Amino acid sequence: MIIDIHAHLWGHSYKENKIQLLKSAELFGFDRIYISSIMSYDPDEEEIDMLNNLTLGFMKEEPDLIGGFVYLNPKQSNSVEIMNRAIDEGMQGVKLWVAVLCDDERVNPIAENCMKSDVPMLVHSFHKATGQLESETVSTQVRNLALRYPELRIIMAHMGGNAYHGLRCISDLPNVYPDISGTPIGKGEIDYAVNQVGVDRLLFGTDMPYGGRQCVAQVEDSSLSEKDKEKIYYRNSMKVLGIE
Repeated sequence: MIIDIHAHLWGHSYKENKIQLLKSAELFGFDRIYISSIMSYDPDEEEIDMLNNLTLGFMKEEPDLIGGFVYLNPKQSNSVEIMNRAIDEGMQGVKLWVAVLCDDERVNPIAENCMKSDVPMLVHSFHKATGQLESETVSTQVRNLALRYPELRIIMAHMGGNAYHGLRCISDLPNVYPDISGTPIGKGEIDYAVNQVGVDRLLFGTDMPYGGRQCVAQVEDSSLSEKDKEKIYYRNSMKVLGIE
């Protein structure tokens, strides 16, 4: 069994993305894919509604395969209202991208509502050598948020974008679960991640439509036992999502 905790529809190419996700699921044996729909860095309310409707639509088309995370812009005062409506419609988590840093105070009501609703928060986190966006979270901000809300289950996307930069910072925080999505890594980084945070906290993700095959290869090329690979592939995600 494989659960992809982190994939996307892009608003400008969602039809093509849907086809690719379905093909990838069949090719690689993905049993469940959790998506969020994204487009611009700082979306307005109209765009947020459009993107979340894309997610909901795909969930309804493929209920056995597709789960959803509601995409929010914390700058908008009605984010909690949007979140509650999406959770009522079947979404199982929250997605934050690059509108604000994740430790911005405007994230607090969303974080508190995640805990109240018992859903995780997927936070884009990517440390770049060049081209870092002004409001692009790195692991130090993830740490701040996790310390502020120790009961909040945080999925730190992309292992922070650089495993050697991102993982040491959150290694002592049991409420932070790094995913391997969208990372140009190999065996060494997977083994390093397990050494830093433990096999019970590492999650499988692809960042599709831009990932897929290499993410499976990264896990298969690691030094992990088959039992530990199962934890990464699906057992840890089930725990984070609250699935029995």
